[in-house]
Order: sequence, then C-alpha cells, then structure tokens
Amino acid sequence: MEIIEYRKEFQKQVIELILEIQQSEYHVPITLADQPDLGKITEVYQETGNFWVTLEGEEVIGTIALIDLGNHVGTIRKLFVKQAYRGQASGVSKGLLATLLNWSVAHQFKELYLGTTSLFKAAHRFYEKNGFTPISKTELPANFPMVAVDTVFYRYQLTD
Repeated sequence: MEIIEYRKEFQKQVIELILEIQQSEYHVPITLADQPDLGKITEVYQETGNFWVTLEGEEVIGTIALIDLGNHVGTIRKLFVKQAYRGQASGVSKGLLATLLNWSVAHQFKELYLGTTSLFKAAHRFYEKNGFTPISKTELPANFPMVAVDTVFYRYQLTD
C-alpha cells in the first residue's frame, strides 16, 4: 500500500469508493450531485489544501482531504476507507490521517476541524483516539463548509 497525492486518473475510483460507503454501506441520503467537490478535486482541494489516496496496487482503497480556510485553519474532508481495509491491522486510516497532519504542520496550519454524520460511530472513536476534541456546531469557524448530513463536529489543535 502507498499513500500519494490525488491525480485526475483516480477520480472515477474516488467517486465510486465514497458513494459506495455513503449510500450502500451506511444508507446516508447523499448523492454525487450533493458533493460537487468530487467533480473538481484539484480545484477544490489541491489549490490551497490537498487530497490524498491510498492505493493497493492500482486500486484506490482510501481517501482524505484538506481544505484551507485561511488564517492557518483547515477542514478535514473525505476520510473514507474501503471496508476490507478498516481497523488497526491495516493502518490505512491512521496512515491517511498522519499524512494529512504532517502536511498540515509543514504548511503551518494551527487548527483543523471536521464534520461527520452521527452514523459513523467507528469514525467518532477513531478521531477521539487520535486527539480530536468533540465540539458543538457553534464552535466551528464561520467559513466552515457545512455538509447537510454532518451533525457531529471535531477540532484538532496542531500548535498553541
């Protein structure tokens, strides 16, 4: 397995992975039309933030992204891992998060925020185990990009 920065050639696989998890696995009422960012990953994520994929051979098995909100603050988006590769044994989620955090430190981010659905209980445990603090919606930055299905929010402090 390897984690690399997103390239356009991965777009179809990224969309299929994310929609499969959202719609088929968790029955989240969200479509591709609700996520126009997936059609323009380079523009939305990589102009000021970044987007990474984990590959097993040539197959995309995981994703994570960062949006730069300005003032050294970012938003983590699109952390999805194919079901067969979840858990501590594979280390895919941990590797993706470490890649994003290392990149964030190198680019002088101070705080990161994220939103997720209440359905992703394992994700909540993962974030909390990795130093994220649950916060209320009112504690989010004013320019936080809201997603309609997100009801649980977290903050991660990179520096004091």
